Amino acid sequence: MPTYSSTANFDLSIDDIAEEAFERCGLQIRSGYDLKTARRSLNLLLAEWANRGLNLWTIQLQEKTLPQNTTSLTGSDLFGSGAAAAQEIIDITDVVISDSSNNDYSATSISRSTYFNYTVKTTSGRPSQYYFERTISPRLYLYPAADTAYTLKYYALLRMKDAGAYTNNAEIPFRFLPCMTAGLAYYIAMKKAPDRIQLLKQIYEDEFQRAADQDGERTSLFLSPKTYLPGA
Repeated sequence: MPTYSSTANFDLSIDDIAEEAFERCGLQIRSGYDLKTARRSLNLLLAEWANRGLNLWTIQLQEKTLPQNTTSLTGSDLFGSGAAAAQEIIDITDVVISDSSNNDYSATSISRSTYFNYTVKTTSGRPSQYYFERTISPRLYLYPAADTAYTLKYYALLRMKDAGAYTNNAEIPFRFLPCMTAGLAYYIAMKKAPDRIQLLKQIYEDEFQRAADQDGERTSLFLSPKTYLPGA
């Protein structure tokens, strides 16, 4: 009778990922500097992933108190407890305003230009629109200004955690391990194995596309055409 594994917890530490990436370049890690340069490239790779779109495992639901007359939130009023914690936010995907009866009301995203051109930004009411200023120290603008105290609920897209110690595991879903390893191999090839750049780049792009295709919400989309009858 065949014997099967009873576990499903395969993972790779940072040094394992680096070792695999070096081997794909036809190299071996020979020094501490090899590990150092691999970790630096890995952190750059994670930063590049933030530019490729939504990473669902980095989206977190946040709740913050919204005092009366509030027109904007930043710093710890927006996210976390430290002065620089809000810098972890890459973007905000959804905003809901909750009243004292726990009724939730959605708010619509508007552009910087739209918010900038509102004449009276202190108009009072339940906030129904928001503009998220994506600066190094981000700020969330709300319109109209809160006419009473509310609870602000929103989904924040956060930056991924750094690689850190070599014995750490990467804080990513297991299905992204092949993509991360392929990406690091491509980054290392740019420095140490230029003859393999094109091959490893293509493998990386294929691996990323497969992983990204699975990192989505499985919901149905229904489109209804609008009927227009001239003169009716």
